[in-house]
Amino acid sequence: MVARVGTVAFQGIDVLDVDVQVQMTGGLPAFVVVGLADKAVGESRERVRGALGAMGLALPPKRIIVNLAPADVIKEGSHFDLPIGLALLAAMGVLPGEEIGEMVALGELGLDGALRRVAGVLPAALHASAKEQGLVCPAEQGGEAAWAAGIPIVAAPTLLAVVNHFKGTQVLSPPEPRLVADAGAHPDLSDIKGQETAKRTLEIAAAGSHNMLMVGPPGSGKSMLAQRLPGLLPPLEPAEALEVSMIHSLAGSLRDGGITRRRPFRDPHHSASVASLVGGGLRARPGEVSLAHLGVLFLDELPEFHRAALEALRQPLETGHTTVARANAHVTYPARVQLVAAMNPCRCGYLDDPSRACGRAPRCAQEYQSRLSGPLLDRIDLNVDVPAVSPADLALPPPAERSADVAARIAAARAIQRERYRDGSAGTPIRTNAEADGELLERVAAPDAGGRALLSKAVERMGLTARGYHRVLRVARTLADLEGGPGVTRVHVAEALSYRRVAPGKGAVPAGA
Repeated sequence: MVARVGTVAFQGIDVLDVDVQVQMTGGLPAFVVVGLADKAVGESRERVRGALGAMGLALPPKRIIVNLAPADVIKEGSHFDLPIGLALLAAMGVLPGEEIGEMVALGELGLDGALRRVAGVLPAALHASAKEQGLVCPAEQGGEAAWAAGIPIVAAPTLLAVVNHFKGTQVLSPPEPRLVADAGAHPDLSDIKGQETAKRTLEIAAAGSHNMLMVGPPGSGKSMLAQRLPGLLPPLEPAEALEVSMIHSLAGSLRDGGITRRRPFRDPHHSASVASLVGGGLRARPGEVSLAHLGVLFLDELPEFHRAALEALRQPLETGHTTVARANAHVTYPARVQLVAAMNPCRCGYLDDPSRACGRAPRCAQEYQSRLSGPLLDRIDLNVDVPAVSPADLALPPPAERSADVAARIAAARAIQRERYRDGSAGTPIRTNAEADGELLERVAAPDAGGRALLSKAVERMGLTARGYHRVLRVARTLADLEGGPGVTRVHVAEALSYRRVAPGKGAVPAGA
């Protein structure tokens, strides 16, 4: 007789079915796990043995074979403890085999029989819901699993509680979906004095989810501006919150067993490796660009990042996903992020400061800025200089406009975009102007006659690439949305062009052109 319990394995955001089979036969006593299991799964034998001992049970003196099918799929992680333990109990006659075989189980077992949290409960629950199966998981992650409505969910604190529940001696209440409360208020935009141009650019970036680069000396407020961007962004829609939470569940970073509607804000240190930024490692885990999906990826001191790491971001910024290819894994993660970066104008940071003149100018600036490749900079929609704040600005009272005022305008602009792209005519869901492309972009962002003439001159005079041309149209469309206007005008195109980085050897288009 073979006892079976269902569980899952993960390949990126894809969830694969795994059939945990347990067979007890005669012969020398042994406990063998087969099926391409990694070290964490192999160690399940001792954790399961200890958990059963804490319940007063001992493994029978038989040859016990645990098969994780299909055998050609790599099994990783400690979440196989619970299904192995349940299948063993079914094989021993402690649990009803038919009922437990209809469930998907995942959880780590402690030696005292306690169920500990594991990564991937939310995608596993949604997968079980699609197959109309139940789910068994640790109690502290019940609020996460409950978002998969319509299926029986057993969220238990211990293995003994699971046994009692299925034997009918203890009834575990079904968990309720949990939404984690926001962890405090965001920093307010009114804290920043001066920098009106940078604030305007930040508003445009938030309204259309455009990539942004701030260049200025140390202490000018670049990091402060970036930290206030999440407070300007609208909360995640319910479907978006589930999409983001699935990635964080796979990474094991969901807080308090629930999901949140706050947009991600990731700010990795400039020593980050390629794998930590775009994903990878031994188990091909999601990187920072995926953990920031539908949120903000802030890279401070941009030229200090490793060149290879920055170049690896080019494809995700363009496609909205990242593919990690390894010899033993080929996985894809979503990565639709808004890149916000900050940098000094040169290594010392005081290129244009007459009181602290850079002794190696302009060579210092050229060497420092040359660490960033042209293709990467071409993906930046908004470039803004953030000069040092003058003493006069510091003496002024706090600005009257707060983050809530700016956020209201951004929410109105995003509502216009959401309605514009609601019909899904582009084939894939489009949320903001930054995602529009091709024929759709040409249609919704077509400028008036004056705007077309100005843009045509800019292509030649500023050295715009085809990508740069379309990104100017996206920004111009966002500017029109912020004003509530129906179409893109010459004024919108001119302002959008003012944020583009001019190619070396080229010049800006004169205002009267």
